[in-house]
Amino acid sequence: MTHRVEQTTDPAAFLALAGEHLAADPVLSTVVSTTLGRAVDDPQRPEHPRWWAAVLDGDHVVGVGMRTAPFRPYPLYLLPMSEDAARALGGHLVATGEDVAHANGARASVEVVLGVLAEARGGGARVLEHDRLWEATRVVAPTGVRGSSRRATEADLDLVTAWCQAFMPEADRQAGRPPREGEGEHLDREWAADRVGHGLVWLWEVDGEVVHLTAHSATSFGVSRIGPVYTPAEHRGHGYAAALVAEVTDRILAAGDRACLFTDVDNPVSNGVYARIGYEPQTEMVRMELVEAGALTTPGPA
Repeated sequence: MTHRVEQTTDPAAFLALAGEHLAADPVLSTVVSTTLGRAVDDPQRPEHPRWWAAVLDGDHVVGVGMRTAPFRPYPLYLLPMSEDAARALGGHLVATGEDVAHANGARASVEVVLGVLAEARGGGARVLEHDRLWEATRVVAPTGVRGSSRRATEADLDLVTAWCQAFMPEADRQAGRPPREGEGEHLDREWAADRVGHGLVWLWEVDGEVVHLTAHSATSFGVSRIGPVYTPAEHRGHGYAAALVAEVTDRILAAGDRACLFTDVDNPVSNGVYARIGYEPQTEMVRMELVEAGALTTPGPA
């Protein structure tokens, strides 16, 4: 089987090329489709790398990857595809000299593409983090949780920004890892203002004090993705995350859309919370990086 790769910096062109492929499994493609949708709405080119690539067999798209992350080290993001398709994409990146050393996404795809790059560069690849994609088709709401929800407003922007930027570094610490360089830096005030402005951030209050935040993405191909989900350390253990994620998920489902989220496999707290309120695991994901051959003697988390 012969594959070819088409790469573009034009989000509208890529949507026309790969939209049908993305829509075929919109939960699996949620990160690509939401990123693509935002880029179509705001096509101004950022300073960081931003492109999309489709692997084609004849006229049919059989694999999708992108490099659009606005945070260091600007990793690839890869959807599930066959080994042959992943090898074709990896070979394309070698041929074009793409300066990439990190990838996130479907585990098998990431392993193959980074394997091709590692072979070409004389090094290896190691796992940084195991993630999992979940979907909820029903909600089991917790009972007896104090407080109530409300949408975040512009008056909450300082708090929303601070909590969103704390989310990823603290998630690393909960999973037993030191925070990585650049982790969460893209969840800045501009990001928060956009989400708040579109009504995508919810807060949980107890006696007038905000104790938890749950955000979600705009709907793309009928899917909305929950995250970030953040509770400050002093308010954890009271069920606030479960209560608000369940409520926001129920709102998404009631609107006729599908709800999904990602978890870090090494964080037992979040995995347990989401399983209890009705989320079911769908796909194993991974974050990996290229390393020099000698560095493989000190691997990351397995």
